[in-house]
This record gives sequence, structure tokens and C-alpha cells, in this order.
Amino acid sequence: MIRAFYGLERNPFSLDDSPLLAQQQEIYDTLRVHCQQGGLCLILGVPGTGKTRIKETLKSQADQKRLLVVTVGRTLHTYTNTIKILCQAFSIEYEGSHFKCERRLIEEAFSLNRQGKMLVTVIDDAHLLEMQIFRKLRLLFEDFPKNHNVILLGQPTLMSNIALAVNEDVRSRVTYSVLVRRLNPDDTRAFLLDQLDRAGLGHNTFTEAALDLVVRSAEGVLRRARNLALSCLLEGLRARTKTIDIDPVNRVLVQPHWRKDLDLVQY
Repeated sequence: MIRAFYGLERNPFSLDDSPLLAQQQEIYDTLRVHCQQGGLCLILGVPGTGKTRIKETLKSQADQKRLLVVTVGRTLHTYTNTIKILCQAFSIEYEGSHFKCERRLIEEAFSLNRQGKMLVTVIDDAHLLEMQIFRKLRLLFEDFPKNHNVILLGQPTLMSNIALAVNEDVRSRVTYSVLVRRLNPDDTRAFLLDQLDRAGLGHNTFTEAALDLVVRSAEGVLRRARNLALSCLLEGLRARTKTIDIDPVNRVLVQPHWRKDLDLVQY
């Protein structure tokens, strides 16, 4: 619908084929080195700052002949279900006890290692994973080949949990940690204009005042900037105008999920 109205061949603000931002690229390059050496990496950041983009790029650009990237995204599961997810990722039948499944996982990891493949396990939303479950996973990964790399993606609270004295056995094994920071206003503006270019839209699609308001309201969060700009384009479609001024932006910003000072109305 947006493409038809604006006369586009590509969905605007689609990140599928967009390059990583400078901060994300630096983190990605560092992770690639750790994928060869092994270790435990922490990628921390508030929601929407680009952690998932780094993960997806690592998966999509992995050389399947040399690097196998296994992801665990359902981190609220029990240890049993997490082992099932790992078995599925390694194309192993889950049957029998934990011990038998863990042994099959270790054997498969060493089999891949003998084939010259590097192995990376990515645990997304790791701040939701109970430390007791992660400690069991850590003990399992201890028996994997030494160049096996584990990457934990999560919110900054993950570091707070790992920093507790009771979790020193985990913290002492961390080989790389980084905080994916919010974008500054100039970088947010550059991101928005680059996305307009990629979609085939002119920079004048947003007036200067409207673009400034989008940048301020996004507060440096990549996902917020993208969603807000996309919602503004939808408002323009609804109003049958191809130029977004400050009014469509304000109509989006009055929606409850954009307002931090929303007073709950008692009915």
C-alpha cells in the first residue's frame, strides 16, 4: 500500500538489505574474531538499539562451510526445552535423558570441529534466562571444542546479574562485552535520510521541522526512529499527501504507546 501510493519498488525503512551502522559494524567485526578464537561474548543494550541486526548479519553472512551459527531465542524455557532447541538446531533427535542428549550435542560439536568448522551459539534475550539454567548450559559448553564461541544478547540488566558474586564463575569467563549505545541526533538523522534514499524517496519527503521532531522523539533508539518514520508515512497516505510536515508526526506521537506522561483515565 505504501509502495503503491508513493510509487516505490522497495518497502521504505526495510532493514533487510541495509548495511550495518558504524557502531554495529565494529561490534560485528570483533565478534568475527572471537568466532575463530572462542569465548563468551556479551552484547548489551536497551531494546531497539540494533542487537538483533548484528545477530542476523552474523547468521546471514556466515560461510556455511566454515562457520555454523546456532541461535536460541526462546529463553524463557526450562533447561529441558532449551536442550531440545539446541538438538533441533544441530539436527539431532531429542530422545532419552539429559545426559544422552548432552553427549550427542558434544559429539556433534566435535564432529563439526574435525570438519574444520567454527561453532557459534547465540542466546538472544539472555537477560530473561534464569542463571541456574545458564549455569547448566555453561557446564555443557565447557565440554565443547575450545574455539566454540557463545554470544549472549540482552539488556544491560544481564551484566548486573552476572556481576553478582554468586555468578563470578560466569563473569570470569567473559572474553568480550560491549554496550550498543543509542545513536546521537546526527547519526539518527543520517540513518533516516539513508533509508529514504534506499527507498527512492526524496529528502524533502519530511519537512525540516518534521524530521527534527522525529529525530528528537526517537531518543537515539534505532527501532523507534524506524517505526515513527514509517507511521508518519502511513499518516501521509491516510491524508493523501506525499509530504510529511509536523502535523502527521504529532498525530502519531499522541498515540498512547509514544507518550511517557500518559495519565490513565478511570472509567
